[in-house]
Amino acid sequence: MQATVEILGKSVLVEWSSSADRKLHSLAEPLLVEMELYFSCLIRKSVRFGSDAKARNFATAAPQLKIGFRPVMTRACRVSEVEGDPPLEDFAIVRPEAFVPKRLIIDYRNSRWVGEFFMQENQPA
Repeated sequence: MQATVEILGKSVLVEWSSSADRKLHSLAEPLLVEMELYFSCLIRKSVRFGSDAKARNFATAAPQLKIGFRPVMTRACRVSEVEGDPPLEDFAIVRPEAFVPKRLIIDYRNSRWVGEFFMQENQPA
């Protein structure tokens, strides 16, 4: 399945597997999916699901699927923070639309949600 959503004026292609679609149809409430772009001494991409998604605005990709984008950063850069989850805060980027991913792939495997996003539409999954 696939849909295109608009986030910060940019189109994002959202693709989800048939197993993800089956699981979505069984949910009582829409699944929140956040594409997190983490800025610090390195850049890390994460896809967060459900209550882990902290984005402020979500676009609807399907009745039970809402997609958001959140750039975040840490106050300091320490190598010890590379593994694990340091405290995060929203990152006030001057032009956040320039960093909106182009493609998001979602699956439901082994009883858990998995996802990956790409900065270019044609990047292989």
